[in-house]
Amino acid sequence: MNDSDEMVLPLVVRIERAAPPERTDALEAAAMAVLSLLDDPGEWAGELAARQDGRIRKVVRRARGAEWRRAVALPGRTVEHRTAEVRVHPPVPLDAWPRDLARLQVSGTELADTGEPGPATPPVLWENPALRMSAGKAMAQAGHAAQLAWWASDAAGRAAWRARGLTVSVRTAGPAAFAAGLEAGLPVVRDAGFTEIEPGSCTFVADAPWLRGRVARS
Repeated sequence: MNDSDEMVLPLVVRIERAAPPERTDALEAAAMAVLSLLDDPGEWAGELAARQDGRIRKVVRRARGAEWRRAVALPGRTVEHRTAEVRVHPPVPLDAWPRDLARLQVSGTELADTGEPGPATPPVLWENPALRMSAGKAMAQAGHAAQLAWWASDAAGRAAWRARGLTVSVRTAGPAAFAAGLEAGLPVVRDAGFTEIEPGSCTFVADAPWLRGRVARS
């Protein structure tokens, strides 16, 4: 497949100057937006089925004001999660984004948490503490982790996830805990290295009771 043929999943995060979202809320909302399409693709089932080959690149852009209103007017779904709003759009060719999405900024999306996130509840997407990623990059990686976890879940696991409202917790792991997660037979995101970090970097590990031991150790 040529780069020009690659399909990407656009995610747009709403960042108003006066009220930006919390970083953790934005990462969780991105993961939940991806899950909403995987669980119920609706009219985009064909586009999503064509992407079940491991090419799961996602791109996060930011919008505010009129930019956000134009993004919402395009086909997609919006997830509202605490302080965050993230809209996921159906897959598009890498070089053929809708104009109102293509004009949005993609780099330098920075967010922070103003307080400590609450207790994590499974599934938990554990971020690698050794990497420095912008919020936009981390949102895309959290979306990857959610998708890999969904693929690794059996019917009972997915049912349990639905019973939790397809929610996730995103937290930064301690170094030892992250290393243990890499060895635990859990879904691991290994970045392709398009932006910010080195190719092959392990960015997230997804953990839930029904995922333990379901992924072969590499």
